[in-house]
Amino acid sequence: MSGQAHAIVLGAGPMGRAIAAALVAQGQRVTVVTRDGRPMGPGIASAKADLARADQTIAACQGGDTIFQCAAPPYHAWAEAFAPLQDAAIAAAAATGAVLVAVENLYGYGVAGTLSEDAALAATTRKGAVRAQLSKALLAAHAAGRARTVAGRATDFFGPAVHMAALGERFWTPLLTGKTLDWVGDPDVLHSFAYLPDLATAYIALAQTPAAHGRSWHLPALPPISLLDIVAKARAAGAPPARIRQTPSWLLRAIGLFQPAAGELVEMRYMFDAPFIIDHSRFDREIGGGIAGWDTALAETGAWWQQEIDQAKR
Repeated sequence: MSGQAHAIVLGAGPMGRAIAAALVAQGQRVTVVTRDGRPMGPGIASAKADLARADQTIAACQGGDTIFQCAAPPYHAWAEAFAPLQDAAIAAAAATGAVLVAVENLYGYGVAGTLSEDAALAATTRKGAVRAQLSKALLAAHAAGRARTVAGRATDFFGPAVHMAALGERFWTPLLTGKTLDWVGDPDVLHSFAYLPDLATAYIALAQTPAAHGRSWHLPALPPISLLDIVAKARAAGAPPARIRQTPSWLLRAIGLFQPAAGELVEMRYMFDAPFIIDHSRFDREIGGGIAGWDTALAETGAWWQQEIDQAKR
């Protein structure tokens, strides 16, 4: 893709912002589309649209060569709100001729273990079934010649400014302040995590690789380790000792009465009660690209959260 390429990023969550920043670093023209059209910073244009409406999304994507679908509804509203977002993005790709890169996760498989792209999208959880349906529809649009699409499936990610994640605010704040760390699942099982900047680069690589289009891809992750190992690595980098407390499902359900997102974690805890490992060997072999590594990822993320904590004390 040339330096004059125009990328459209739908949504301004952590992934959308990271992809936009990486695109700007590559010299691309970037527009981020959100419901309120908020300013996005140097080098990034902003546009306003209701991303659940095809007509507004199509209008916002005019002139784009690539569309990155990063928009997502609130965690508790997937069942009713996610399909309209993807439908509108596919309609925009069909109308403009842009390639649509969908940001996906691994919920659609519905099982733990070591997962490759060959695993069946057979989830029976509510959010998993939604993700499976969306992924199938995305690739069906490509197969039918309606739009050019590609799916990038990422495991749980973390990084600076990532709040709502397993290794987000509820991990870093207690870790860096010496408080008890509440964890959903078994802290001693292996789990694949990815570093957000690595994923942003990988999504852009999918857009820039025509041979990848029309398929689903597992994106690169850091080597799988346990939460206990992550805490040990963070402590080696200067974090204070941490006490880990497993959160029971009944407590999550109770908290979910007041904070719906917490209750939604119950059906997904299978991912953290047993080894959950992503096989991204096909991406490594056919597309390639490096990753930061655990030491760098933890150091950069920890430094960002420490700054947030220090600022909150002022």
